[in-house]
Amino acid sequence: MAQPDTATTLSQVPMQTLADSIEFAKIAAKAAAENKAQDILVLDLSKQTSVFDCFVIATGTSRRQMQAIAEEIERVYKARGEIRLSISGYNDSRWIALDYGGVVIHLFDEECRKFYDLEGLWADSARIDLTEALRETNARATF
Repeated sequence: MAQPDTATTLSQVPMQTLADSIEFAKIAAKAAAENKAQDILVLDLSKQTSVFDCFVIATGTSRRQMQAIAEEIERVYKARGEIRLSISGYNDSRWIALDYGGVVIHLFDEECRKFYDLEGLWADSARIDLTEALRETNARATF
């Protein structure tokens, strides 16, 4: 996945409501599930920080799978007109972070997910119910 052709500034990113961010996070969770991600979790961080609204956290089983998940999320978001601010870790693919402003997607291999333990770090945040969003997939969601 190539880096954006032009630098994106925060002034170019449309403002989102918390409800928008939660909906966008559910879309990312579904795209991850459709690419066989496991232990998918969406955290509402809006009460803990003003920097972003939600984290999507998912686990992949291989470098290629994690890259495919990142690419699918990018494709789905791009089709909706969403602008990615940055991407980190794509080449190493142990922890890929996709920053969309209000929503940050974290794709981990199993070892890195346990080590960094974002769920524990943000334990006070609300977990979003993904039952409906993942209904048509066989993904394992974490609530």
